[in-house]
Amino acid sequence: MDVPDDRRYSIDHEWVLATGDRVRVGITDYAQDALGDVVYVELPQVGLEVRAGESLGEVESTKSVSEIYAPIGGRVTAVNSELADAPERMNSSPYDQGWICELDVADQSSIHGLLDAAGYRELTEG
Repeated sequence: MDVPDDRRYSIDHEWVLATGDRVRVGITDYAQDALGDVVYVELPQVGLEVRAGESLGEVESTKSVSEIYAPIGGRVTAVNSELADAPERMNSSPYDQGWICELDVADQSSIHGLLDAAGYRELTEG
């Protein structure tokens, strides 16, 4: 299972990558593997304000439908619209082409409340 060291992780299996004042959000390799083949992604609306733990959208797979939760609070500033035509990118490239959205984060320190790569590995392997 791939767990890049340059990201932070939620216990709900979302990742966050800081990119200046914004963060990019997606689901982890562990999550996409548990879901199975992703066939549809409901993306959040640009401008949506979310708190940590609130829904950002849904992922539908051949196995189930699962909520995507905001790992930290912020305002959606961009979405990966390519997922509409190629939702399978969440399976083949969960950390690069399969990202879900970008958030403007009011409190950058909230990122530090998430798990680092070692902590996430411990969560998923233990």
